[in-house]
Amino acid sequence: MIDLSQIGLGLGLSAIVGGLAYWRRSLTAGGWLGAVIVGTATFGFGGWAWGLTLILFFVTSSALSHYKESLKERRAAEKFAKGGRRDLTQALANGGLGALCALAYALSGRHPALLAAFAGLMGTVTADTWATELGVLSPRPPRLITTGRPVDPGTSGGISAVGTAAAAGGALLIGLALALLLRVPAFAADAPAFGWWVVPAALAGGLGGAMIDSLLGATLQAIYRYPDGRETERRHGRDGRPNAFIRGLPWLGNDLVNLLSSVAGAAIAVLLWAALGA
Repeated sequence: MIDLSQIGLGLGLSAIVGGLAYWRRSLTAGGWLGAVIVGTATFGFGGWAWGLTLILFFVTSSALSHYKESLKERRAAEKFAKGGRRDLTQALANGGLGALCALAYALSGRHPALLAAFAGLMGTVTADTWATELGVLSPRPPRLITTGRPVDPGTSGGISAVGTAAAAGGALLIGLALALLLRVPAFAADAPAFGWWVVPAALAGGLGGAMIDSLLGATLQAIYRYPDGRETERRHGRDGRPNAFIRGLPWLGNDLVNLLSSVAGAAIAVLLWAALGA
């Protein structure tokens, strides 16, 4: 059942949260729009538990993006396709599938497989974001997931103990928060029907999705080279000059990699839900 008042409340809350993030320079104007679209749909169709889980991802990820920001800027800013402010495409890549899950959840009569998919999706985007924001601060250089070769901080496909631990922590937080919120009758009318299986679903889906993100980053993601030889995800330098394409699939950028890894994380979570017979 679709509740129009809940959709309206979701619109108001997402506009406020997105506006604060824009003011804090965590979002561009387009990112604010994306946050409103995603937040309205997730809260409006999924309910309080889903909406607050999305806000938890957004708030923690935005806070981490500002943590030791100047150090991260020096170490790896030129590696990433985009800056710290999330734009419309990033907002939709990180939250769009979760919003679609919420819609399907409402239309299907709250099927638990879609809740599992949402747990995996949110676990993945949180794990990946936490791994990126904290992994780049690792005192030891990351290693390429495919070969184990040491690479520079921020290199696509590079993983570290710090980044992996951060990924696991982010996914676990999502699972715990979602499980707790679903047990609050005021936040989820169907709370008694769902148990703690969402915790391992979010953890396994999130950590698995984050590893698949790194694998895609090391193998298929489009990578370019600056004139001075440094590798980057950016098609163009800050001066507007195009960078040389060196490997991967030209059409597979970071946002699409994030989207694909989220699908993988959702699939892992659904498979775990089915295996547990939840």
